[in-house]
Amino acid sequence: MSGVRLRGLRIDGPDGAIVRGLDLDVAPGECVAIVGESGAGKSLSGRALLGLVPDGLLWSADDLEIDGVAAQSLTGPQWRALRGRRIALVSQDALVSLDPLRRVGAEVAEPVRIHEPGVCGDALAGRVRSSLERVSMPNPDERARQYPHELSGGLRQRALIASALSANPAVVVADEPTTALDATVQARVLDLLRRIADDGVAVVFISHDLGAVARVADRVVVMHEGRVVETGVTAEVLASPRDPVTRELVAAVSHEPLGRAPRTDAPLFAARGVTKRFGDRVAVNDVSFEVRRGRTLAVVGESGSGKTTLARLVVGVAAADAGTLSFDGHSWTPDVARGADRRRVQLVQQNPWGALDPRWSVGRTLLEAVAAGGVARPGRRRAVAALLDEVGLSPAFVRRRPAQLSGGQRQRVAIARALAVSPDLLVLDEPVSALDASVRARILERLLTLQRERDLAMIFVTHDLDVVAGIADDVIVMKDGRVVDSGAVSCVFAAPGHPFTRELLAAAGLGVPEA
Repeated sequence: MSGVRLRGLRIDGPDGAIVRGLDLDVAPGECVAIVGESGAGKSLSGRALLGLVPDGLLWSADDLEIDGVAAQSLTGPQWRALRGRRIALVSQDALVSLDPLRRVGAEVAEPVRIHEPGVCGDALAGRVRSSLERVSMPNPDERARQYPHELSGGLRQRALIASALSANPAVVVADEPTTALDATVQARVLDLLRRIADDGVAVVFISHDLGAVARVADRVVVMHEGRVVETGVTAEVLASPRDPVTRELVAAVSHEPLGRAPRTDAPLFAARGVTKRFGDRVAVNDVSFEVRRGRTLAVVGESGSGKTTLARLVVGVAAADAGTLSFDGHSWTPDVARGADRRRVQLVQQNPWGALDPRWSVGRTLLEAVAAGGVARPGRRRAVAALLDEVGLSPAFVRRRPAQLSGGQRQRVAIARALAVSPDLLVLDEPVSALDASVRARILERLLTLQRERDLAMIFVTHDLDVVAGIADDVIVMKDGRVVDSGAVSCVFAAPGHPFTRELLAAAGLGVPEA
């Protein structure tokens, strides 16, 4: 068979084996998913298929065939000849993967220029247009002239997939390609990957999102600590998992609404008719809501709906152009937020890589945070160890820097830092989008425990509606800066009042009744 044939993949690092004897077969026209917790070895295994194992790691395979080519002993130049032409990579972050100084058309054309130098001029422009049309890029000629920053997240991901497909590879490795996308855009990208497989390409889909895996994959391979613990037809494995690891992963994506009794005390935070403009664009338009102690408000919507701008207003790093914000009964403005109340409202950002100082160790970052929270010097190291334990990291992490952490580990450090000052209101902007299902479930459970212990109020910005069901009491749905639906999570999910809410729920596979 062509496609992928892998036998006995082993990857070793300084501390021992990372991947232990992986076997994998992916036929043309088939999509096979590799799933598992952070650190299971799934992304390293995918990169081994492209000869891209990081420096410092050693890898070997008893047999590796890519589109009929024996690849286990290829040299660097031979791998470069193979990559792009026979096997291509679609990575997680399109904004990082695409060159910000090159137009989209040049990115899509690059694999053709490298592997088919005879294609040039009008023929090359036609290949670029064909690749963009293949991924259903709207206005392909216009998009080809634009830079990555001019595209939305979903369009950037399509451009990255178009670049991967432009030289017509037989195999595509998609490594977490929908992690940062909202539900409706994610659904469109997953449908695109499924269509690519149906066109005869062998697709290796690496993901921690079992909902996405169920939608796109024919078979699934479950990894744990570098080993395969279960494999089979996707529907069968997810419906009747045999291994305890698989059962834990499946259980972690099933959330029942909290159903907590409403609070009748005064709101801790309230917004009344809040509006925020950027030039002629209205990012937040006449938004009102309340959050009480011990309760969580979820803010959901597509990219560009105003969710993150609203979070910045709540944290106090941006000022509203109209309307009022109040915290604990007092007016809330950026001037107030720079005062004594600054520590009482804390933000956990979506991108922990940008939020953590790359020069500082985890220990130094958290020591600074607990010092700001008023912990006396003798107790600071114990407080740091307790924070790491709260977010599921061992004390050994104090010596690591952000570059030595996975995306999920960096996010947990960011959450620990926010909790260090014992805030009254925690604003979380996509805090678990980079986490695999079981780690995400543990973080959500820990947040709920902290909420009960501290009577903590939370505003939870997310595109993952399944997470909303497990963490939030109330929800507001935003579209184009406005709130189009709001209420208790159980009510909004059971009887969405706006067509856009129904579209979001349908894209997330949450069984919305017919309108």
